[in-house]
Amino acid sequence: MANQPSDDEVFDFSKNEFTQENLINALNEMVHEYRKLSQTFEEVKAENMDLKNSSVEPSTVQLGETDSLQIELSKLKTENQSLRLRSCELESKNERLNQVMGSWTQSSVSLSKLQEAQKPLNDKSGLGFNVG
Repeated sequence: MANQPSDDEVFDFSKNEFTQENLINALNEMVHEYRKLSQTFEEVKAENMDLKNSSVEPSTVQLGETDSLQIELSKLKTENQSLRLRSCELESKNERLNQVMGSWTQSSVSLSKLQEAQKPLNDKSGLGFNVG
């Protein structure tokens, strides 16, 4: 049993003498190892393709979402610009109305002062009218 090579042993190529049986066993082990590695390689290759395909699908969906977001952003920018313009118009109108209200207030104050300066209706003094 000690002379039989196990699966974990590596063939010692440093020996000068190789028997045909040793070479055939080494070749068979290498072929077996090659088949295992080829199968593993194919599995990894298939998994890699699956991952590539799955990564492509979300990016296509993301592109669609990006397009819709760009459209929505464009709409919001247009609405924002419209609202800014409307805001400027309202501020201008508000300023104009403040000026009108200011002039009305000033007119009201001036009218009140004018009425205070007038004599009462029955007061005819100073016109040469003598009450007594």
